[in-house]
Amino acid sequence: MPSRNTIRLDTGESYYHVYARGASKQPIFLEPKDYTYFLKLFERYLSDKTTISKQGIAYPNFKKSIQVLAYCLMPNHFHILVYQAEQGGLTALMRGIMTSYSRYFNLKYKRSGSLFENRYKASRIDTQAYLEHISRYIHLNPRSWKTYPYSSLTYYKRGNAPVWLHPQRILEMFNSSESYLQFVADYEEHRDMLSEIKHELADR
Repeated sequence: MPSRNTIRLDTGESYYHVYARGASKQPIFLEPKDYTYFLKLFERYLSDKTTISKQGIAYPNFKKSIQVLAYCLMPNHFHILVYQAEQGGLTALMRGIMTSYSRYFNLKYKRSGSLFENRYKASRIDTQAYLEHISRYIHLNPRSWKTYPYSSLTYYKRGNAPVWLHPQRILEMFNSSESYLQFVADYEEHRDMLSEIKHELADR
């Protein structure tokens, strides 16, 4: 079972479910370009090579310490499933992403103040069964989950994942990508598990 909101128990070689929402549940994505920008931040910090800014400054690279396994970006919140190889990787990655995205959003929409409700929350996952269920919960967030454009499910279906996304860590727990997709679709018999996950999200 997960350790609720326990990034303070920051450990290496661990899986975490990361989530955050907009301040007062307000939208954090207003148009497709916003989702695209957020996803490009993963590329910035998790690419094979260090990314250089327009000012010639190198962005930090966390590829060796953190892997993104699944994600879903919803209009007013997001979910990310990560594997942290080295202690501190998650904290560094999320600080970079949330700060950069907030700056982008406030500048674009001429606003000020906090974009997110508070610091992200992270639940440590310590069993394979719960890891599988968390990945499914993330992909089932949208009602139109089978065709939703801003989740990682499409890469679980067809492959060709970007360099910063690692669905194979989840898929290798199943016989095939088809069996994983069936697992995602077969949510009714696991309704109790999904309800328990929702409870762990601290009234998202």
